[in-house]
Amino acid sequence: MTTPLRTLLQRHVDEGTLPGAVALIARGDRIQVEAVGAATLGSGPAMARDTLFRIASITKPVMAAAVLMLIEDGRIGLDDPVARWLPELEKPQVVRTPDAPLADTVPAVRPITVRMLLDFTAGYGFSSDFTHPATGPLFGALRQGPPRPQEVAALDAWMAALARIPLLHQPGETWLYNTCSELQGVLVERVTGGPLDAFLAERIFEPLGMKDTGFCVPAADLGRFASYYRTGTEGFELVDAPDGQWSTRPAFLSGAGGLVSTVDDWHAFARLLLADGVTDDGRRLLSGASVRAMRTDQLTAAQRVGSDLFLEGQSWGYGGAIDLDASRQGSLPGRYGWVGGTGTCAHLTPATGRVGILLTQVEVGGPTPATLLHEFWELTNETFATDEG
Repeated sequence: MTTPLRTLLQRHVDEGTLPGAVALIARGDRIQVEAVGAATLGSGPAMARDTLFRIASITKPVMAAAVLMLIEDGRIGLDDPVARWLPELEKPQVVRTPDAPLADTVPAVRPITVRMLLDFTAGYGFSSDFTHPATGPLFGALRQGPPRPQEVAALDAWMAALARIPLLHQPGETWLYNTCSELQGVLVERVTGGPLDAFLAERIFEPLGMKDTGFCVPAADLGRFASYYRTGTEGFELVDAPDGQWSTRPAFLSGAGGLVSTVDDWHAFARLLLADGVTDDGRRLLSGASVRAMRTDQLTAAQRVGSDLFLEGQSWGYGGAIDLDASRQGSLPGRYGWVGGTGTCAHLTPATGRVGILLTQVEVGGPTPATLLHEFWELTNETFATDEG
């Protein structure tokens, strides 16, 4: 039987919106998965349930969970200044105004804390105006923006470059996108003294059975790895092939957008969040309080000023956005999740137990999600609706 989900994905493939996609919609034990189209144009394989994708910014919720684990371990505190582990950020400078030249700075009036990294108010990042002088170096020296893992400097060199860039806003004052997730990854490495991928594997991926999630794809699995495209003037342009930038482990492991995964792996992580930190087999990985903090609005209205290009009226928890009301297309109050610039999205709604994961391989042209994502969110809300009587 052809499902509405398959019909939606096939329509976009037929219309040339994307070469292929894999999507999962679940509510409790009911799961629907559809794979359509091609993983690689031409002679490449068809999409399959276990196709691997560059998941981009839906890495961020995983990264936030890792930081919260360190807090629960007692190794860091939510309001601890991060300079203890990130000495490069001990005395940050802040541009006098967002439009000020890089040399026109004032000292930060307060230290950057772990909480500020989690809620994205540390002062590093970007929002509605990409022309600010302090924003440009983030895309240049630090390779923020579309992921290019093999072009990013190793951790210590990356941090040294960041330390030369002033903050765009005073710590704690304004939500800014992306860079704080990178700093979360650096924090985990500095606190534990080991690589980020090892910590994530031990504490999250292995307990959840996320066997296909990591920062690169082993050679034996490259046949399952989708190519990555952007839409050009004459159709799809190849950005990265399966044997490209994710085929070897990068020097810098990006907590903001570096992971490769599958729909079933991310669904395992979503089930952990819906179960307040308990795995399917009853092991507790996170406290209920930490998981609820991830899924709770952490921002004031003043901190959200200027964020609409990314948040579109949503707010931010830890690692993902929070829908505050149902005014957005396809949204529900309390829905938590995020989208990725490589054409991915993953959301869960605790009130209904719903999960929606859509993985495509076409770069999103801007921070505002494309039509397909909005259509997918609406369909997620409608699927299994008879279960909610």
